[in-house]
Amino acid sequence: MIPDDAIKTIFESGRSHRYYLDRKVDEMLLQRIYELAILAPSASNLCPLRVTFVVSENQKAKVIEAAADGNKAKIKSAPVVAIIAHDEKYYDLIEKLSPHMDGNAFRNKSDAELTQIAIENSWLQAGLLIAAVRSLDLDSGAMSGFDKNVIDDYFYKNSSWRSNFLLNIGYGDETELHPRGPRPSFEEACQIL
Repeated sequence: MIPDDAIKTIFESGRSHRYYLDRKVDEMLLQRIYELAILAPSASNLCPLRVTFVVSENQKAKVIEAAADGNKAKIKSAPVVAIIAHDEKYYDLIEKLSPHMDGNAFRNKSDAELTQIAIENSWLQAGLLIAAVRSLDLDSGAMSGFDKNVIDDYFYKNSSWRSNFLLNIGYGDETELHPRGPRPSFEEACQIL
């Protein structure tokens, strides 16, 4: 088992932050976040997760433009906004990542099946990405309030990447946190059969 203080950092103390301190995030930490996140499980090791770490004010302005009004100040506050995306052509790497699979048979799945696999598995990988952020003593806040078409047009126009959600990353301003909301109890949300 990992030490209790690590569990506390990643799960119990980790919070979704809305606002951040004016403190830059070292780009080496962003690389480390990805290196940890990519170890997450994905179906047949297909690894459809793609991440764009937006740090420049010019590029962040494009994200702010696409964001819902309630999210604009949050994004502006964060030193990094990560566009969590999936690659619709993740299967181009099958031979490298999953040499045990018949790549051509996989590619013959319907577009709907291929897209569902990409979205579901990139979300699975993104969960570990959030844990990686917390484990590196950073904070994050996920949001879905933005126009995906605008983001995809700005950042992924000539690629097969598609946005899923935004994740602000930085050093959270704890004075802006609300008390943690309640969660369903084990009895309300789980079964043991």
